[in-house]
Amino acid sequence: MKDDTLRRADPESRGSPQGLAVTMATAVGDSPADVSGVYAALDLGTNNCRLLIACPTEGGFRVIDSFSRIVRLGEGISSTGRISEAAMERAIAALVVCRDKMRARKAGRLRLIATEACRAASNSEDFRNRVAAVTGIELEVIDRETEAALAVIGCSPLIHPKARGAILFDIGGGSTELVRIERDRESGDPDIKAWMSIPVGVVTLAERFGGLEITPESYASMVSEVTAHVAAFGAEHGFNLYGMHLLGTSGTVTTLGGLHLGLARYDRRKVDGIWMNDIEITQVIARLCGMDYQKRVANGCIGAERADLVLAGCAILDAIRRAFPLPRLRVADRGLREGMLVEMMREDGVIQLS
Repeated sequence: MKDDTLRRADPESRGSPQGLAVTMATAVGDSPADVSGVYAALDLGTNNCRLLIACPTEGGFRVIDSFSRIVRLGEGISSTGRISEAAMERAIAALVVCRDKMRARKAGRLRLIATEACRAASNSEDFRNRVAAVTGIELEVIDRETEAALAVIGCSPLIHPKARGAILFDIGGGSTELVRIERDRESGDPDIKAWMSIPVGVVTLAERFGGLEITPESYASMVSEVTAHVAAFGAEHGFNLYGMHLLGTSGTVTTLGGLHLGLARYDRRKVDGIWMNDIEITQVIARLCGMDYQKRVANGCIGAERADLVLAGCAILDAIRRAFPLPRLRVADRGLREGMLVEMMREDGVIQLS
């Protein structure tokens, strides 16, 4: 097994997420100094294209527009090494919508990122040139460390105020990031103590093991595959977990949250920030494993776009739970986009570093 896992444990140089340097992309707006007061953050991932447009408020920001569409940019990359023509067309169609929304809202401060699919594909540069030509959007391909750091910025408000820290995980389409966060003893700010990234996400895992018909044996094989990637990080950083909890951001955990709440249709307002204990997580995953593909499609919290991916995500979560056996998980329907917005607004001094 080729292991492209990245790990880092360097608390002195990482510091708190507030101090992380972030590069800006401003292809669609007039300039970084645009005074419109409207910010936009775009995240083109292996599976999803997501956009948030927001204005700063006292202590935070107010979302004025958003967009999310499953585009499966990374479909087939694990076998071909290339972004397919169909995937390019789906992604560009979504990016045209994003461009039009940013123009309509007069967003002047932008960050427009791409993640694992564009890191891995041999024709990534050709794809990004095509995106720029068609949409005017110049995508910034971020590395895995930056991806983990932005997830921390976006999700750290959900760390329980009395918790010593959290194990944050972000299950993506083509990669998964894990971060050990601990509060600074003096300031109480969340510090990144260690992080890792593996080139395994729901799309890559489902393509390897299948996503339509999942047997107990194939599910166990998926868990074992991911366990092999995270075992070393867990052995090194899975100690002294007292006072910590899991903090998950991904379509997998939000889907589990919606199922746990018994929602007929997914509702972010009800899911973001909920708690699930270990038994509840196990029960919901068992329910999912008991559904065939058609039942997953028919479920309002899953649907056709996630029905072949959600069990791969559950397998990744189970491997993480093995490495970090914590009793509670907090579900985050937030992540990179929120992290980018907060970072830009902090750099501009329009919200406080808190």
